[in-house]
Amino acid sequence: MVQVWYMDTEETDQRLEHHRNPPAYLELEDLYQKTGINADEYQSDNTLTELRAKRGYTYDDEITCSEKCLPDYANKLKAFFTEHLHTDEEIRLILDGSGYFDVRDNEDNWLRIKVVKGDLIIIPAGIYHRFTLDTNNFIRTRRYFVGEPVWAPHNRPADDMDCRKSYIKHQSENFVQFNKV
Repeated sequence: MVQVWYMDTEETDQRLEHHRNPPAYLELEDLYQKTGINADEYQSDNTLTELRAKRGYTYDDEITCSEKCLPDYANKLKAFFTEHLHTDEEIRLILDGSGYFDVRDNEDNWLRIKVVKGDLIIIPAGIYHRFTLDTNNFIRTRRYFVGEPVWAPHNRPADDMDCRKSYIKHQSENFVQFNKV
């Protein structure tokens, strides 16, 4: 089940939980209100079919992140953990393993989202975020795309990009007119 908390500011091993002291958790609805991120336990194939139709996803693939399976593992993890945004939303269904998506809230604090097998997460275009494995060093996900897959990160700062401006606009409106699942 998806868990969300505010991160501490320690720069030790990125794969650790990094809870604040005392820990400060968020409910999924609060995560959505602060970031526009939809995250929940995957319910059924019907849910995914409806989501794919509604959002126009026509392509999917699988990626496994582990030292054994990912070519250029160390550099890929470094790239995934560099703060960036994308021009398209990211949708990931966790098939096995676990990891963390870190996102910025409306006050630029880091929120850590723990995902495990069975979780579905949708990260909006234009939000600054990063990804890392946890100490299990393994995750297998299904990724969904509109058309051919494009995974092009734009490292921070990228505030002049249209997707970022659109995201900030939706954020200022508390994501009222945003694509809620």
